[in-house]
Formats: sequence, structure tokens, C-alpha cells
Amino acid sequence: MDLILVALAAILMLVGILGSFLPMLPGIPVSWAGLLLLHLTSAIPMNYTYLGVTLLITIVIFALQYTIPALGTKYLGGSKKGMFGATIGLFAGIFIPIPFAILIAPFVGAYLGEIINKADSHTALKAATGSFIGLLASTFMEFIVTAIFLLLFIYKLWEFRALLF
Repeated sequence: MDLILVALAAILMLVGILGSFLPMLPGIPVSWAGLLLLHLTSAIPMNYTYLGVTLLITIVIFALQYTIPALGTKYLGGSKKGMFGATIGLFAGIFIPIPFAILIAPFVGAYLGEIINKADSHTALKAATGSFIGLLASTFMEFIVTAIFLLLFIYKLWEFRALLF
């Protein structure tokens, strides 16, 4: 049974890494689920502090993913309507079935939000660029955290390999 849990956990860890780039998959929560499955094996002792800290990191990073594009819009001079447009675009981009929609939709949303706010085209474009940069930053941040979770997973496997295999 332990080997099945380890195999499922490994699959979740890899899906989590993919999820940091694919908007349909919540990368960090999936990676954390892989860590949880690993700790549910009888060979690896349950460490509630370890799981609690990684869960807290998961929640914080998951929340930041949806706020960083809006903050990027604000940082480069966008208004509340531009931030709102970037957030709406981010959520819409998840469900639009065209390639790169998750990258384009927050940009378009921030741009349209600024145009609705009666900003000139230059200001709207600057705010939309902030949204795009924020989205790239949040994607990179998610990838780094899922990669660290994968390294923690491998470390725990190595540490308890004699008990598992």
C-alpha cells in the first residue's frame, strides 16, 4: 500500500510542476497533496509541523497568484478599474479554451478597465503591461515553490528509502 501512495504522490508532484504553467491545474495545492500522501505512508512518520508549514506556504502562494497581476497593474499606474479588469481577465483566461488565453486575458482586462476609467491609450497600455509582468512573476513564483516541494519530496523518499523499498 505504501508503494501505491508513493506512486500517486509522485504523480501529483509532477502534475503540480505542470500546473505551475498550465492554468487548468492548481499547481501548488496538487504538489502539497503529493506531500500529504507521502506522509500518509506507514514508512514516513507524520510530521504535523512540516505539513502545516508547507500548507501555509501553499495557501499564501495560491492567494498571491490571484493578486500579483492586479498589483502589477496598480504599480505601473493603473486604477482600481484596471486592477479589477486584470483580475476578471485572469479568471476569464482560465476558462477560455484558446492557447495563451491566461496570458492575454489579464492584459486585455487591465487595458479595458483603464479605458473604461477614461485613461488614455498610453496609460492603459502601461497598466496592462504591469498586469502581464505580474502574471509572469506569479507563474515563476509558483514554479519555484512546486520545484522546492518536489525537492522536499525526493529528500523524504531518500531519507526513508530503506523503510519504503
